[in-house]
Amino acid sequence: MGAAYGGQMKFLTNERSSAPLRACAAGGVLLALLLGTACSRGPEPEAAPAAVRASNSAERSGLPVRGYRVEPRTLERRVDVAGTVAPLQVVALAARTDGVLDEVRVEEGDRVVAGQLLARIDVREQSAELARAQAGLREAQSQLDRLLTLRERGFVDAAAVISAQSAQEVAASTVQLWRTRVESGRIEAPLEGYVIRRMIEPGASIGRLAPAFELADLDRLVLRVGISELDAAGLAAGDPVPVRVDALPGAEPLDARIRRIAPTADAASRLVMVEIELPQAFAAGVRPGYLARASLLVDVRAEALAVPAGAVGLSGSAHVMRINEAQRLERREVELGVVRGDWREIRSGLAAGEVVLATSPLEMAVGEQVRVVEWLEAQP
Repeated sequence: MGAAYGGQMKFLTNERSSAPLRACAAGGVLLALLLGTACSRGPEPEAAPAAVRASNSAERSGLPVRGYRVEPRTLERRVDVAGTVAPLQVVALAARTDGVLDEVRVEEGDRVVAGQLLARIDVREQSAELARAQAGLREAQSQLDRLLTLRERGFVDAAAVISAQSAQEVAASTVQLWRTRVESGRIEAPLEGYVIRRMIEPGASIGRLAPAFELADLDRLVLRVGISELDAAGLAAGDPVPVRVDALPGAEPLDARIRRIAPTADAASRLVMVEIELPQAFAAGVRPGYLARASLLVDVRAEALAVPAGAVGLSGSAHVMRINEAQRLERREVELGVVRGDWREIRSGLAAGEVVLATSPLEMAVGEQVRVVEWLEAQP
């Protein structure tokens, strides 16, 4: 019993003493594996320089902002005005004598050339008077010739010849008068253009100086608009002007130019009349009476430095926030110029190539660390 008990105790003792040995052996194997793996990966990489680590940390910690690089640009101001298209030249034709219209040869919309017969008035009475005047002229001329012959022979005195000459001149004037009245029965086109109005009909009677036609040169259309006296100084004859016509939606703007600028302003409205020529407009479908809109360039500033208008702070003095090389904000006072849309001219205080905060500087602090995550692209 004692021997058995003793043997059992020995067995238990051996079991307890071997467990730590097995644990140590397993730990040794694991340590060897770890060391072998470390050796197989090669040497540890060198640590990044302190400056680089600081820079990377600053970039990660800087406040994300929107930046703008200051570059020269063209600042301009336009004035949009509207007016009615009209022919450059309109001529109203009137009858030069009384009578009844024998014929009317043209209608509204017809193209005519200079000297073309448009209508004819019955002038048979005037023609008869012309024939009688011509007969009287022949008689007066014959009488003058006879007296001149007798004067050479000394049979008549000088007074008789002078009287005959006067009679001949009166007869010639009478012929010219009636010839003019006969020719007045013809209504002819004084210029090349289009008939835009016809106020007469064949068979109707017409009085002297009564309106008959209106002709217009539709190949030269113009747009007359009034602009403020303050803006007129920035315009000059020959300046290009884009013009859009409401009746032609989707069409390209007409390539128009300023033809002339009135030398005076209207006393009541203080507006200056600007006449814009529309070449080839009629061929493009534009007609007199159409509404057109012109965009006049009244002020141009080339190579001007400008920043987004929202980037300027006006508390105290005008200033922007410049982003320096260390990506920190510094206050820069500037002298402001004109405002053109979303842009503000900078007359002094900034140089081309410098980077500024593109948004309001009032909520930012001087010296604050930032990082530009978006750049504002300056559109022309």
